[in-house]
Amino acid sequence: MLSSLAGAWKVKELRRKILFTMMIFVVFRLGAHVPVPGANAEMISSVLGADIWNMLNVISGGALMQFTVFAMGIVPYINASIIVQLLTMVVPHFEKLQKEGPEGRKKMTQYIRYGTVVLAFAQAVGLTFFLGGRGAFPQTFASYLTVIITLTAGTAFLMWLGELITEKGIGNGISLIIFAGIVSRVPSGAKTIWQYLSNGTIGIHTLLIFGILALLVIAGIIYIQEGQRRIPVQYAKRVVGRKVYGGQSTHIPMKINQAGVIPIIFASSFLILPKTIATFIAGDKASGLSVWFAKAFSFNHPVYMVVYTLFIMLFTYFYTAATFNTGDVSDNLKKYGGFIPGLRPGKPTAEYLDRILSRLTFAGALFLAAIALMPLITSAVTKLDIGFGGTSLLIVVGVALETMKQIESHLLMRHYQGFMK
Repeated sequence: MLSSLAGAWKVKELRRKILFTMMIFVVFRLGAHVPVPGANAEMISSVLGADIWNMLNVISGGALMQFTVFAMGIVPYINASIIVQLLTMVVPHFEKLQKEGPEGRKKMTQYIRYGTVVLAFAQAVGLTFFLGGRGAFPQTFASYLTVIITLTAGTAFLMWLGELITEKGIGNGISLIIFAGIVSRVPSGAKTIWQYLSNGTIGIHTLLIFGILALLVIAGIIYIQEGQRRIPVQYAKRVVGRKVYGGQSTHIPMKINQAGVIPIIFASSFLILPKTIATFIAGDKASGLSVWFAKAFSFNHPVYMVVYTLFIMLFTYFYTAATFNTGDVSDNLKKYGGFIPGLRPGKPTAEYLDRILSRLTFAGALFLAAIALMPLITSAVTKLDIGFGGTSLLIVVGVALETMKQIESHLLMRHYQGFMK
């Protein structure tokens, strides 16, 4: 990795891309410290201090608790992307766009942008009324409108920064924005550990256990992220004029974790709803049902953990089915003369791929659920609470791996001399 980075720095074009990406990171971190006009940050931090907001706060780089212009982060964009991808399964128009190549993808990107603004506005309205009712800012129409517009504009600006990175920088811009937000919280986590160590709350042996657990988790994430089942494919020979085409062997890579970290983010966002509603209803005259919901959907409650695990597994299967269509893969193989040895093209191939995908998805779903619940295990073993859990590590490691692959592919392209000189 270090040699690839050193090689990339020597290439003028790659160096320019890396510097541009770093400049966008600086803009992002500056914006994460610009407060929303009229907001009482201390009041908001106490209201949003519940564990259900931790995931969104980590993704936003701490901007949610500080209630800055980037408080909602890039989550509305992620949700809009998921919705558009799921629509390709049920709406023929979106399915057609997906198969139209670059022009279709460009149109789908526009839909995602529109959806991001709509979802950001809806989320900003809900968050503003939720916090405004608790005295976070003046309860006037002008104040509410200012907060709603500021939060929506902040998310739209983040989306634009992410697209700039994708276009002129290196790596996937949206993923790198999330990456930068998570990594920015590492110094505060290290400071917390140092304070625990200084005042005697923990000992050196506890810190060593934490370090070993972190290394094991990182190694496990890399192993699962890179793990795949390779399905062998053989292409029949075809004679076109005087030339013979095909006859080569290849494979279909099927990843264990096909869905990435999306199911965890989606499940976290979805499970915020019942706790938020219960907290909103609960007050001085809280009903028994609202109090039970508020307790049951706390992060360390068994009910929450069970429901959270089930939702992660459900969304893993759903998102994997949306992104890897075994029927389309089977049809494409048949169209270009490919086949899996021992299987007939068409329906038998699709059924075989379905079986393999179901088994891999089950393993990937269990892995994601274990990663999501890992902060509880780590806190129980080490007695540490630094706000940097398995989901954060999964995002950081996954984005780092993908970015390094892009850098290496750029280097390979520039160093490749070809067969003829």
